[in-house]
Amino acid sequence: MKKPVLASALVGLFLSFLFQSSALAANVERVRVTTNFGAFVIEMQRDRAPLTVENFLFYVKSGYYTNTLFHRTISNFVIQGGGVGLDYKAKPTQKAIPNEAGNGLKNLRGTVGLARASGPHSGDCQIYVNVADNADLDPLPTRWGYAVFGKITEGMEVIDRISISPTGAMGPFKQDAPLEPVVIQKAELITEQTTVTPTPAATPSAPTPSATPPTDSTSPAPAEEAGKAASPAGKETQPAAAPPPK
Repeated sequence: MKKPVLASALVGLFLSFLFQSSALAANVERVRVTTNFGAFVIEMQRDRAPLTVENFLFYVKSGYYTNTLFHRTISNFVIQGGGVGLDYKAKPTQKAIPNEAGNGLKNLRGTVGLARASGPHSGDCQIYVNVADNADLDPLPTRWGYAVFGKITEGMEVIDRISISPTGAMGPFKQDAPLEPVVIQKAELITEQTTVTPTPAATPSAPTPSATPPTDSTSPAPAEEAGKAASPAGKETQPAAAPPPK
């Protein structure tokens, strides 16, 4: 009589596992970002970066990102945006949040992080997507890093297309701004069942040699020196080379 009891217990355990897995899947939070270059999906990693995820979703739900720009694109490094309007002016933001860079998530290709100025706890609305593995943005015992809070699950080809946009000086930005504006048309929280349908977009031409970033732009300075023009994912929303103080 023990075998039927054991079999019943195993079946019950298996069903319980399936139920828990389904519940976890149902709680996955994803955001679809639609741009004039196409759409991509970011999957939140709330278990590792709860404050940063909640902050990002606040901006998403409020419609803040509609008609903002990816104002900084560097091939083989990052694309950055979300806080600059179509007039190339910085939008008002909520209060900056604590830096969650020590959460174990690394700045690998396809991950999404919160941009900030030189201060470690100065991140608010701007995000960046890693186009390559960027270990220099990870924290070290001697410096703060840049907090990863999500990953691209669909549409990485759109990110790559944006990253090779020809760049130069636009508005207050002296370099690395796409010459063809990359516009975030909307960002929205989507359900588990929703899939991405990229918007049609012509493939941009390859960047000219003059628009190619310097080779050392992919080796950003430590956080202590992030006030310099080459600061990693620093928020350059002012004409000045140094990020604006908080």
